[in-house]
Amino acid sequence: MAQIIGLPKLSPTMEEGVLVRWVKKVGDRVSPGDLVAEVETDKANMDFNIEDDGTLLHLFAKEGDTVKLGAPVAILGKAGEDIAALIASVGSGGAPASAPPPAPAATPAPVAAPAPAPIAAPAPVAAPAPVAAPTPVAAPAPVRGGPLLASPLAKTLAAELGIDLRTVLGTGPGGRVVERDVRAAAASPSAAPAPAPAAPTAPNTVSAAPTTALQAMAAPSAETALAPLAPHGEAGDWIDVPASNMRKRIATRLTEAKRDVPHFYLMRRFDPEALLAFRGRVNALLGDRGKVSVNDLIVKSAALALRRVPACNAAWIGDAIRRHQRVHVGVAVAIDDGLVTPVVRDADLKGLGVIAAEIGDLAKRARERALKGHEITGSTFTVSNLGMFGIDRFTAIINPPEAAILAVGGISDEPVVKGGAVVPGKRMTLTLSCDHRVIDGALGAKLLAIIVEQLEAPEALAL
Repeated sequence: MAQIIGLPKLSPTMEEGVLVRWVKKVGDRVSPGDLVAEVETDKANMDFNIEDDGTLLHLFAKEGDTVKLGAPVAILGKAGEDIAALIASVGSGGAPASAPPPAPAATPAPVAAPAPAPIAAPAPVAAPAPVAAPTPVAAPAPVRGGPLLASPLAKTLAAELGIDLRTVLGTGPGGRVVERDVRAAAASPSAAPAPAPAAPTAPNTVSAAPTTALQAMAAPSAETALAPLAPHGEAGDWIDVPASNMRKRIATRLTEAKRDVPHFYLMRRFDPEALLAFRGRVNALLGDRGKVSVNDLIVKSAALALRRVPACNAAWIGDAIRRHQRVHVGVAVAIDDGLVTPVVRDADLKGLGVIAAEIGDLAKRARERALKGHEITGSTFTVSNLGMFGIDRFTAIINPPEAAILAVGGISDEPVVKGGAVVPGKRMTLTLSCDHRVIDGALGAKLLAIIVEQLEAPEALAL
């Protein structure tokens, strides 16, 4: 019997995903575990594997669609099976799960309700009309209601070029904005400098544009859209770059973490010269089998320290403290428009060469958005290093449900006192952010002291 397949949860924090590409097509036979599609989540591009056996009979979502978690994406059944009733149950004509223009147009009530009031009262809107009356602003006026349909590449390119996608006329399937449309808009002198929020000449189109709660807050009406112009400069002095799914999720998660987790911070400076010398010896032994970085050594030291202070390898779960029996260290990796934290599992049990190779591979695939779901979940502690960007020290926000995160600064040359004399030396700063519900000051200090102790006598890291 045919069944509707919904978009599964491919990451712990996933609420929606962009269907990047279909690997299978209608008519293809699939078995449990087969890869059917690639989906961009808030974390990375994930594989969508089917869990049932059958033939793909219908695809609701097209490549580039943004699909809500659990929304229908396909129908699976027996070849030749009648699926008309299933398609009708989802929507007339099998409307995509991501809700293209027809769906919002049919039910505009929540969006249209706040819009008529400011539009119907033209007096406050008409006043600034002469200020921004130039026709070039109105010329690209595909600023439209309904969801913004654009390919992932078009969204990325628009952000890079400062193009407001709501002002771009889409020529792709169903009016979707594709790469060529963004490039054409960028080349047009009338379209390029005209972000929609700064277009007071068309209040009706501005107020009609928002279709999500986030957009409605940003531009619920022409009146509120115009209000910031006076204190912030003239139209065209800024652009509003649409936030990606990843950026939105990072904003939500970190806001919650900073608000709900009682942070406190511990800082230690140490002499990294022994660590650098040890790293040189290890890399000489490894030869062409790879290289170990300072960050790899810090990850190993943190993992060993957590094994010695298991009370810090824990999480607050509301009415208890959960102590993890294994040490899984997340390593923060910067990628375009966000941050991903792939996980080195059982880092305390792995050798330096293995840790270095694993982190290198995870970081490479993180930047390619090719990580699997299990590779970015389950960490019990995180290491975040900004030293390579010239940062001496910083404080990091804890990644719940973890109880701590280690912020790593860069190595600096500075005068130090040795044997009563001031001599050239090096220093490095580590900052431990702790969840005070789980870790008290003395306990956090003990963990940080062990991490530093092992880095200043790094031979222990090879044991």
